[in-house]
Amino acid sequence: MTDAGTQSDTALAADAAHPSRREQILRAAAQLFAERGSRSVGVDDVGAAVGVTGPAIYRHFASKDAMLAEMLEGISRRLLAGARERVAAAGPAPAAQLRALVAFQVDFALDNPALITVQDRDLGSLSAEDAARVRRLQRRYVEVWVDVLARLRPEEGTAGSRARAHAVFGLVNSTPHSAGRVPRAEMAALLAAMAEAAALA
Repeated sequence: MTDAGTQSDTALAADAAHPSRREQILRAAAQLFAERGSRSVGVDDVGAAVGVTGPAIYRHFASKDAMLAEMLEGISRRLLAGARERVAAAGPAPAAQLRALVAFQVDFALDNPALITVQDRDLGSLSAEDAARVRRLQRRYVEVWVDVLARLRPEEGTAGSRARAHAVFGLVNSTPHSAGRVPRAEMAALLAAMAEAAALA
């Protein structure tokens, strides 16, 4: 059984060390969805993971689908806001902006392996309206990367920069399959070096 208090994923709580009950529910749902797939998890399973009855979940969410939608939209908004903040803080040089974006994506992936898995596998389980909203946010996040990469490699054009961005995401987001095999600091450094090399190759 999942223990909501020991989950590593941090992106679903404003204060990861002291999540609200709603955030605890989302974190437990993310872990269960990652382990079993959202379609194989019931509201009662999520309730048990946070120590409440299934019906008590409905005080916070209308349905399991509502949990999934809020989860994926929330992390997409956090990624977009974080990327913009990192680029702004890095200064005007695109090389520094790329390093900041890579570090941000690596930290997110290492700190949120369940969310990475759910985002990759369960986006198709959303309603058409919810999926469209999440995809719009994801495209805006990609475009932050495209803008930086296009200034580093102007000869490639937008399409090439977008392909590079997606290649970096694929590399970094493979971490649910490899995280934990080496210490986190070493894994972060390895992923960052590989991602920067892939972005600039």
